[in-house]
Amino acid sequence: MNHVGIYRPSVRVGNWREEITLEKEALMEFLQQKDRGELTVQKNSVLKQNLLKPVALSPSPDGLLRFGDTVILINTRRTENPECVLSIVADLSDITTHLETNSKPYLRGPCQVGGASSIQPCVRNAFIITSVDETADGEILRYEQNFALRTTPGFGGELYLATDHKSFQKCAKKSRLQEVTLVKQLDFLCWWRLLYFNPQERLEHEGYPVQVNTKLLVSHCKTNQCLSALSDHTLWTVFGKESEITAHTFLDSHKAERDCNHWMLMTAAPGDEETRR
Repeated sequence: MNHVGIYRPSVRVGNWREEITLEKEALMEFLQQKDRGELTVQKNSVLKQNLLKPVALSPSPDGLLRFGDTVILINTRRTENPECVLSIVADLSDITTHLETNSKPYLRGPCQVGGASSIQPCVRNAFIITSVDETADGEILRYEQNFALRTTPGFGGELYLATDHKSFQKCAKKSRLQEVTLVKQLDFLCWWRLLYFNPQERLEHEGYPVQVNTKLLVSHCKTNQCLSALSDHTLWTVFGKESEITAHTFLDSHKAERDCNHWMLMTAAPGDEETRR
């Protein structure tokens, strides 16, 4: 009778003993990485926990936007899934720390952005209206006035929303249009302005205060292209399927911007205790 499989790793001689030793070393290395939190599944969990940490939006008692306000940007497109919020798209390679000070992890630029479906204010979708011309915080933001959008401090990394003319080397992944990213340095590529959504009344509203929760356009100062959310171009992220965000002005037959270019800056409702926490 022929015996099959007599010599196995359990015999502990020759190459089988070497295999047993390698298995033990691999298991020990796995357990050490688990204790240090270096496993990929653990890092992804930390990434999600930090990005989804709640953020308090700024209340607006008089219904006007101001410099220094923390807001979220919602695209007001009329599609099957109308909720599309400008959000950070990050992975493990975007996280860094100050090794000399052993500081907490934070996002480093450049990072991608996308259109998420959740409208709950968190680190991932909260942006601070920042001055680019030494305008003090608390001053009213007006149409056609230059400003920058900055992520929250801490894990958000205080990155600025930026874009530039598209090229063969740098463009949006799906649509091949003008790419929108988050960068560390504040320069002219980070300058934006708000336009009244109706082109026939745009000139009359120049210099008027911007109201919260109002349909408007977010135009880039250098390229003169409007921020847009493309529902027909999707990205797969660690949070699931999301719309691609680009800087491109889409016009209809009446030379008016289409709904993919329409945005709304939302703040906290006065007296909303949950948002202030």
